[in-house]
Amino acid sequence: MVQLRQENLRADSYNVVGFQNHLKYGEQARILRLIPGLENAKFLRYGQIHRNTYINSPTLLRETLQMKRHPQVLFAGQISGVEGYVESIATGLLAGIDAAALAAGHEPVPPPRATAFGALVNYICRAEAKNFQPANITFDLLQPLDEEVRRRVRDKKQRHALVCSRALEELEGWLGKVTAPATRA
Repeated sequence: MVQLRQENLRADSYNVVGFQNHLKYGEQARILRLIPGLENAKFLRYGQIHRNTYINSPTLLRETLQMKRHPQVLFAGQISGVEGYVESIATGLLAGIDAAALAAGHEPVPPPRATAFGALVNYICRAEAKNFQPANITFDLLQPLDEEVRRRVRDKKQRHALVCSRALEELEGWLGKVTAPATRA
């Protein structure tokens, strides 16, 4: 399947989604023209491999996204070692919350490990530093249920619901902690 994404309001320019490659431009044009509907297309740009730049977060960052050696410096987004738009936005939000705490003279509070925020930050800060690779949030990063609960609840959807319920409870408690300093002023 090939996905075309409109690139402008005139609807006369489209991007072929997901065609990162090492092929020479002429070969790309030849292959793309094999796709029905693109036989006579004019190609404005060709695909190329892009490289994601990121730091080795396990060696550099605390779970508050602060640098270990320079705690006034915070990292967020793709450079912090997360993959995906939502994950990048989430780390930006966390870095903002932590920067606000620092500016108010408070210690940042890391998000609970049971939440998606906490699981993702836990991963980027505690993964094997030697082979660190960026990650998206997945259920595998979240804290597993107790073994007793896992044996009792066999259905995967029910397990996921329990994990989500626990995450929401812990998120609510954490939000109370990180917003409390702002209300005390």
